[in-house]
Amino acid sequence: MSKKVAVIMGSDSDLPVVKAAFAELEKFGVEYEVHVLSAHRTPKLAIAFAENAKANGFGVIIAAAGMAAHLAGVLAGNTTLPVIGIPMKSKVLDGMDALLATVMMPKGVPVATVAIDGAANAAILAVQMLAISDDTLAEKLAGMKKEMEDGVLAKDSDLQNSIK
Repeated sequence: MSKKVAVIMGSDSDLPVVKAAFAELEKFGVEYEVHVLSAHRTPKLAIAFAENAKANGFGVIIAAAGMAAHLAGVLAGNTTLPVIGIPMKSKVLDGMDALLATVMMPKGVPVATVAIDGAANAAILAVQMLAISDDTLAEKLAGMKKEMEDGVLAKDSDLQNSIK
């Protein structure tokens, strides 16, 4: 049975950005669950989720949070599963606060961190992690890489033809 991806948001206001992760996971046929849990407002629930994630069939956790952005670290500190942090853009510091809070983890509590509002890449990274032990996903990823290559080559060809 394939592992699921957990997508945890610190707030439902993260949903418009995080929807890009759902789209990528769906392209690859990866099952996922979405929850709102807060490192600060629901810490016991966030910890319990992380502690039980592996037993509940998850293979990777994606955590989206802004501002203080402790969610990914709290989850990572309470599971052995890989955690991918999405620092969310904010009005005050444009997401730099969330980026630094997400990426600056202590030794032993790693969080893979994507760009500010980088939900699509978080999902693709989650798929790559699952593909380590899933050849079907690995083949789908190879197909995606080939499509990207073909797209760039087509654009180059169009450019070359337009300047002649």
